[in-house]
Amino acid sequence: MANVVLVGSQWGDEGKAKVVDLLSKNADYIVRYQGGSNAGHTVNTGGKKYKFHLIPSGILNEGTICMVGNGTVIDPKVILREINELQDQGIDMSNLQISASAHVTMPYHLLIDAAQEEARGSKKIGTTCRGIGPTYADKSARSGLRMCELTDSSALLDKLKTLIPEKNIILDRLYGLEPLNIDEVFREYAEYGKQLAPYVFDTAAIVWEANKQRKNILFEGAQGTLLDLDHGTYPYVTSSNPVAGGACIGSGVGPNFIDRVIGIAKAYTTRVGEGPFPTEVQGSSAKILRAEGTAWEEIGTTTGRARRVGWFDAVLMRYAVRINGMDCLALTKLDVLDDLEEILVCNAYKDIRTGEVYKDLPAKSNFLKYVEPIYEKLAPWKDETKSVGATEIGQLSAGALSYVRYLESILEIPITIVSVGPSREQTIVLEDPIHGPKRVLETAI
Repeated sequence: MANVVLVGSQWGDEGKAKVVDLLSKNADYIVRYQGGSNAGHTVNTGGKKYKFHLIPSGILNEGTICMVGNGTVIDPKVILREINELQDQGIDMSNLQISASAHVTMPYHLLIDAAQEEARGSKKIGTTCRGIGPTYADKSARSGLRMCELTDSSALLDKLKTLIPEKNIILDRLYGLEPLNIDEVFREYAEYGKQLAPYVFDTAAIVWEANKQRKNILFEGAQGTLLDLDHGTYPYVTSSNPVAGGACIGSGVGPNFIDRVIGIAKAYTTRVGEGPFPTEVQGSSAKILRAEGTAWEEIGTTTGRARRVGWFDAVLMRYAVRINGMDCLALTKLDVLDDLEEILVCNAYKDIRTGEVYKDLPAKSNFLKYVEPIYEKLAPWKDETKSVGATEIGQLSAGALSYVRYLESILEIPITIVSVGPSREQTIVLEDPIHGPKRVLETAI
């Protein structure tokens, strides 16, 4: 038995959904522990493409209980649309469970989020305008609305009579927007609550019982380590804690529940929106890394924005390994590097102000704004990795295998999964991170 946290190691979009889908066949429960509808995950399997925002992608596996934990924020419109779309595709939703303590994204959150971002002008932070930040802000201010209140019409109306007049003052006086009507919002959201009520449970209590029964539990984060509110590239971050520690708070479990932490990283780096990106590239290499016109195309599932792309950043990855206490790493999109004429990996930073070299990320204000990456150049392999049909690491070309080995050596962490294509089947599993023993680095590949 193992309880495993699966966490993004970069700025999100690392391919978490594919790895969750792959591992969920051995998981009895999957718990999404933070974030909201700003997350976007895509799974390609059986010739079909499934897109997820709030529901764990493990719902594709019959028999796996999929939970949306208390640490998430839920837009009722989005999750109902997602439920209906999955049902239309023949997916059984009876195993979906939503925490009664999860906070609800309301229409005023969306309006305020968009208005705040517009007001920032040239200092935009790149929010998705899905109301996530304002929902978490209300949660922290103790003026939020939870799922247990959304599904109780009396409690919902009572809460709206207090909250909407307060929000209308902000909408009107600060942003010049039309006020919301209490009765209209109540009628709409009471209906959402009625539809969602069958899915709402005390999920923390269920997870506790599942652990007592020695069930396998997979904790799934959204976004990535570098977007963490406390440990990311602040202020260009999300409003919650995607790091492994967030799994305990966002699921209602103690730290002694967690047996392993699996990090997920692309074989290169991407970022959506604003913020520092030391290894960002342009030109022909960027076009290849963006995988334009392929199933891997670097377009945000939620935003539809083209992702910024760059070389693998080992400085930030070592930081992610440390912050999350990772046991092992899943490496995705190795095949995207197939057509590159050269391959670079950033293994250190140089501070352009002082000339000092850093192999680890220091806690300094605006530090990434003043760094120059120091690259190691690796030999390209110019092979069609995904067409090889590799199921074992030894079937990769010498160059691709050397790249994996090099990343293991500089990160000092075993790579246990290598993805060589977008579908579930295009994956090399060196070790099952849920059932397999911990692998020491000396015996790695």
